[in-house]
Amino acid sequence: MATLSSGKEENSKDFQHNANKKEETEESPVQMCETQDVPCDSCMDGPSKAIKSCLTCLVSYCEAHLRPHVENTRFQNHRLVDPLHDVDCRICEVHHLPLERFCLVDGCCVCLDCESQAHRGHTIAPVGEARTQIETEMQKKQEEINQNNSAAGKTIAKLQSNNELIKASVQEVCEFVEQQFASVQAAVKEARREVLEVLEEEQRRALRQADGIQAHLEQKRTELMKTLAQMNKMSRIKSDVDFLQEYSEWRKAASDVGLPSVPINRMDHLTSYVQALTGPTQELCDVILSSYRDQLSMFLKGGTKSSKPESQSPSLADPETRDDFLKYTIGLTFDPDTAHHFLRVTEDNRKLTNTSPWQHSYPDHHERFEYWRQALTSQSVYSGRHYIEVELSGEGSHLGVTYKSIDRKAEHGTCCITGNDFSWCVGRNSRGFFAWHAGLETSLEVTEVKRIGLFVDFHKGSVSFYDVSGPMELLHRYQADFIEPLYVIVWLSKKDNVVCLVNAE
Repeated sequence: MATLSSGKEENSKDFQHNANKKEETEESPVQMCETQDVPCDSCMDGPSKAIKSCLTCLVSYCEAHLRPHVENTRFQNHRLVDPLHDVDCRICEVHHLPLERFCLVDGCCVCLDCESQAHRGHTIAPVGEARTQIETEMQKKQEEINQNNSAAGKTIAKLQSNNELIKASVQEVCEFVEQQFASVQAAVKEARREVLEVLEEEQRRALRQADGIQAHLEQKRTELMKTLAQMNKMSRIKSDVDFLQEYSEWRKAASDVGLPSVPINRMDHLTSYVQALTGPTQELCDVILSSYRDQLSMFLKGGTKSSKPESQSPSLADPETRDDFLKYTIGLTFDPDTAHHFLRVTEDNRKLTNTSPWQHSYPDHHERFEYWRQALTSQSVYSGRHYIEVELSGEGSHLGVTYKSIDRKAEHGTCCITGNDFSWCVGRNSRGFFAWHAGLETSLEVTEVKRIGLFVDFHKGSVSFYDVSGPMELLHRYQADFIEPLYVIVWLSKKDNVVCLVNAE
């Protein structure tokens, strides 16, 4: 009995040694999972902590329940690894073999049979090596992300600092502008004073003339009244001799009873002043306005061009096939905080439906459209090339790009993507399919478009719309000098209009 017991102990030690050796030589790739607090699957009352998982049984064991795997030769070929929470996920569902390898082509874990069958010829590595390689790549990517994140933070700080500089610079220029216009106003004021002085002198001269003539007429009138009194006195003399003698004496001293003609100066000639001033004033206003406008326009054009990003090489070839465009595919979602109350946002913020007159109880938000039934994407596109595909449904569905600065609250037409000069869009109405920019409508020679491809080349300043319902076909292209990041925007003007951002494949 002692010999038998001793033999069993030796066999047990041999099995334990073989199991440990097997675990050392078959260090499982599945050890990336946490190995703590994995319960034993065989314990019925208060499961104990497992110390091993069997990839053959797909069960985890505590020390007590692991003994058969260590002491019984029937379990000799079972694969024991450190305890795993999801041990059943480490077995191939097709061949029921351990996932020991990783296909670098398809990006999935495979078993040996998968490697020799479905993944034959692919670049495959043990999962441990694959993880090391991927972690190395991830580390490089993390370093790149950290560098970009740091660079973005520094750029944001520079932008914020530059904002203060912009405000200070504009304030300085505003003060200079005030000085310049004050000079213009002083010159206008001086010219006005001189003109008014001329008119006042004209008035004084005319009034002096009128006063002098009036004084002369008053004097003449007094003389005429005196003469009239003398004549009345003579007419009352009864003696003819006395009358004639009196008349002869009066006649010798009598003054002229004639009344001179007096011109009434109505100042009609002042109309020449009006004419003289109207022409130069209009010319001066035109010169001032046109000069400032021309100079400012040239300045703004120069400033706009200088503010464009230069990260995209202008020599990059234009995409031709749909596969070429798909290289620039980006993932976008709609921003619920911008959606009009008649627009329902679904499918992980990728779908919009016009449910009017049914309104949705969105919270008030300063970025929400209140009049036009529009919505923006959460993400913007800036610099480089970007491509998305969108499905449109219903007469009244519109798709385009715009600046974040578009007005969200007002009712005027410039708040709609068809009516301002910083939005570019296409869409369908009762008359057909059109493109719009700055209120200008361009008819497109298509009848039915279900899916649209939108391509933005920010560096080249182009927005292109393609019909991708069938063979890819250009619908319309706009050229512009973009000065802000662009946001994809939709306008659903009628009930049941639907637009959906789709995964381009």
